[in-house]
Amino acid sequence: MSAQSIGLSDELHEYLLSVSLRESEAMRQLREETAEHPMSQMQIAPEQAQFFQFLIRLIGARRTLEVGVFTGYSALAVAEVLPPNGEVVACDVSEEYTQVARRHWRAAGVADAIDLRLAPAAETLDALLDDGQAGTFDFAFIDADKEPYDTYYEQSLRLLRPGGVVALDNMFRDGRVAEADVEDESVRAIQRLNQKIRDDDRVDLSLLPLADGVTLAMKR
Repeated sequence: MSAQSIGLSDELHEYLLSVSLRESEAMRQLREETAEHPMSQMQIAPEQAQFFQFLIRLIGARRTLEVGVFTGYSALAVAEVLPPNGEVVACDVSEEYTQVARRHWRAAGVADAIDLRLAPAAETLDALLDDGQAGTFDFAFIDADKEPYDTYYEQSLRLLRPGGVVALDNMFRDGRVAEADVEDESVRAIQRLNQKIRDDDRVDLSLLPLADGVTLAMKR
């Protein structure tokens, strides 16, 4: 996980933000509060959040999924640029972390657009599928526990419409995916999924060196 794109010096990252970041006051306040959190490394980079806003506008997304909320920065970023009838279905298991998210969502005026579901994400996604919502979402962002990523990917693909996009975070795992003999099962899970998506003819693919590696897969 990385709060800035890996491989950039601090100086270059500061320059990148100084010439390109267009962050709302609500997002800035949430990002700065989260920077003081003991698990602040779970926060996505601001340039990544802005990229998602660009992408949401580009594909005309209205219904979106988020697997892994933490303190709510990425959900806030997406909710800010959705159309008036837009919706984020946000999946997490932590009441503690998402209390911060709820507070900032309310302050930003987007709380009504975010449907937070506190349950294991796989259960929430299965419930959406059982409810007949396959093919009704435009965008999904996966940023949660790594070993079930393949499960979240498969569920998200079923929930996305053709032309919908799933974004998967931490696909570099701090650069460890390049290690041949890694023993960490979370890294091995991402290595396997990277190989799987490369060969998956259900999607078009781009793995970006943004933040800690972001895979974009567009459903055909």
